[in-house]
Amino acid sequence: MAKQHDFTHGSIIKQLFWFSGPIMLTNLLQVSYQFVDSLWVGNLLGANALGAVAISGTVIFTILSFIIGINNTTLTVLSQQKGKESDEGLKRYLNAFVVTLTMMAVVLGVIGYTASEPILRLLGTPESMLLDAKVYLQINALGILFLLGYNFIGTVLRAVGDSRTPLRFVILAVILNIILDPIFIAVLDFGITGAAYATVTAQGVAFLYGIVHVIRNDLIPFTLPSWPKKDEVKLILNLGIPSGLQMSVISAGVAAIMSVVTSHGEAVVAGFSAAQRLDSLFMLPAHALGTAVNSMAGQNIGVNKWDRVHRISKYGVLYNLSVMLFFTIVIVLFANYGIQLFIQDPEAVEFGARYLTIVAFFYPFLGINFILNGVVRASGAMYQVLVLNIISFWVLRYPLTYLCSSLFGEDGIAYGMGISFVISSVLAYLYYRYGKWQQKEIFKEKASRA
Repeated sequence: MAKQHDFTHGSIIKQLFWFSGPIMLTNLLQVSYQFVDSLWVGNLLGANALGAVAISGTVIFTILSFIIGINNTTLTVLSQQKGKESDEGLKRYLNAFVVTLTMMAVVLGVIGYTASEPILRLLGTPESMLLDAKVYLQINALGILFLLGYNFIGTVLRAVGDSRTPLRFVILAVILNIILDPIFIAVLDFGITGAAYATVTAQGVAFLYGIVHVIRNDLIPFTLPSWPKKDEVKLILNLGIPSGLQMSVISAGVAAIMSVVTSHGEAVVAGFSAAQRLDSLFMLPAHALGTAVNSMAGQNIGVNKWDRVHRISKYGVLYNLSVMLFFTIVIVLFANYGIQLFIQDPEAVEFGARYLTIVAFFYPFLGINFILNGVVRASGAMYQVLVLNIISFWVLRYPLTYLCSSLFGEDGIAYGMGISFVISSVLAYLYYRYGKWQQKEIFKEKASRA
């Protein structure tokens, strides 16, 4: 049985290192999951099918972003209950999350299935790809409960201090997807439908395995679902909606920045797209540390150990800086080779490598955002983090990228992004230092601070 950590005692540095490691690996596997899926589709079905999957994937990513946001709420609520050592509280809120999220998954699935074609047309899907994209999206919409389910179980386990067990679920899903994709697509000749069925089947098996594993090993206080109390559902929605919107704001902000990139021509778009794939890898440690400090701080906030919360923030930032500085050195030395893994066009490679080399020096500042926002989120201050994200993407990143690219050409894209990272980290620190997030009390029964 995997160890569950009590983060209210012990060495913070050691806990941060061992707890965040499996989360980093889990995130890496999640990224590889999409990569492998695209690899099989592209090689077995061709460019049109790959395009259809990519377009449908933007819709699925939006849904997944909202789910990740909701899961941040799960992490906050349950980690505080874990810190308070309230088994009854864990049971009640776990049940409330299960019922609420199941209903949400059903609603999202129905909407995704019935509105697939209008959504895809709204995105400007070419007619040649529309049918494949629609089928792929509809099948994935029917399997949204599996996608939500195994992500949710992993989040619950992290809230109680177990980051290793969720890694098993993702490994299982990735291995199954690698095996089933070619079988369903080529051997059984299901085409694009087979790719979708392979994805949903892999997620479904991982979800069912997760349920059986946590119940059999008594890893979480799971009970048969019952209708939750009104105040429990109200709390989940009050924290979950702004948390889900945080991720939607981020996805929309990325799309807006792409509109700036496309104005500089095909080579810049290709180079930027390749750089973004590497970006997603380099940001994994910062994402993982943000999740880790959310859980660790949440447990300590639950028992009002505020001095320990601030030390978690301090060590989280220092750990992030060391990791991000390491990646900065790696990128400066090997940016050109990294871009060439995806594209060969000399002009596109040159821009992609130049973009990465510039923006890499600003990565540590972006990591600070993840850490400090993770700690603030652990208190339940979801609306405040939503506002910080809106400022980060829509007041800073998009306008600065547009302005700098207008002034300095294509290199201005990297400078605009980098400057926004710096200013965002300063704002995150100012709110962390002077904001009223420590006064947030998400449970009525919570004792007042001393």
